Amino acid sequence: MRDKSVSVKLTDSSHKYTIQIGHNRLKFCGEWAISRLSEKTAKIVIVSNAKIFRLYGSIVQKSFEKAGFEVFVFLMKDGEKHKNLRSLENLLKFISENKLARTDAIVALGGGVVGDLAGFAAAVYLRGIALLQIPTTLLAMIDSSVGGKTGINSDLGKNLIGAFHQPNGVLIDIETLKTLPHRELVAGFCEAIKHGAISNRQLFDKTADFLMNYPPKNFRNYFSDENFLSKLENLLAAQVSFKAEIVMNDERESADRTDAKSRKILNFGHTLGHALEKVTDYEYFKHGEAVGYGILFAAELSKTLEILDENEVRLLNDVFHNLGKLPSVKNIEIEKVVQAFSFDKKNIGQTLQWILLKRIGEPVILSSEEISPKSFQKTLKKFLQT
Repeated sequence: MRDKSVSVKLTDSSHKYTIQIGHNRLKFCGEWAISRLSEKTAKIVIVSNAKIFRLYGSIVQKSFEKAGFEVFVFLMKDGEKHKNLRSLENLLKFISENKLARTDAIVALGGGVVGDLAGFAAAVYLRGIALLQIPTTLLAMIDSSVGGKTGINSDLGKNLIGAFHQPNGVLIDIETLKTLPHRELVAGFCEAIKHGAISNRQLFDKTADFLMNYPPKNFRNYFSDENFLSKLENLLAAQVSFKAEIVMNDERESADRTDAKSRKILNFGHTLGHALEKVTDYEYFKHGEAVGYGILFAAELSKTLEILDENEVRLLNDVFHNLGKLPSVKNIEIEKVVQAFSFDKKNIGQTLQWILLKRIGEPVILSSEEISPKSFQKTLKKFLQT
């Protein structure tokens, strides 16, 4: 089975790179890196966490060393709460102590937290060095490793400190999903459903059909099935292609754009999702789980505003039903959630922008000024009490 590949060529910066999708690819990552980096690249810092490095670190490090790179390893603590200024400072100190030059590179081996931290460090060290992404979670594969958004969390909110820094390449090995914990898998599929809901009915149906045929609860049992591997690679390629298309036309998420191809639409589900993460100190929800709730709330709000048909809302809920239960939101205080909205990075001026739906495949961007406070509060209260 041949690898899938998606090319990304940015309109704004003229930067281009390739996203490669296959299985059993980690042992060849050294050769892959040679083709993506400068001939002058001598040193590589692998950024990961202990759990991921225990599973895949040895094979990746050996492949890089075999390819002639001098390799250093930085392991951050696991979890969204550790994607912070302290971790960034520790990583930058590690990079500096090992004397990386502007021609050297950082490799992110792990999920979205690792990718965001490594990417931000690559963006600011010596004003920017090369970055390679090797995502090992579904969410990172289809979302955070693609598009160049990097950042860390702070008391102000999620990802409010960050930079755009495009990778030199992304290598997706679907075999890493075999060891992915169930909740992480569900979190990734929440993002996949998000992409389907805002892109087109074809991607939505492709994602829904895949979940119907291969429910996450039995996921690791399917990896001996060549048909499954082929369909998984095809789904990931379709998901990545959609995000790449959006990013290529709006690399830095222009504040002025409100059309259906604006990069802002990728924030569908993230407004409530980020608020839920913030009020629970980034410890209760996986990112994708919080986004899942955000998607369902945005659909309910769209229905309340009479811009989305109830049948479309039901269809979204049916797809989420195939994922299983998400962590409960019953004990989360509405007032704290509303307060968290004010720290969201989607504020333009003093107005929060909401990504809602007219129908599946047709997102719309509305400012909070266009939404009745009464309708909003009623929908949010009902949603958090169900």
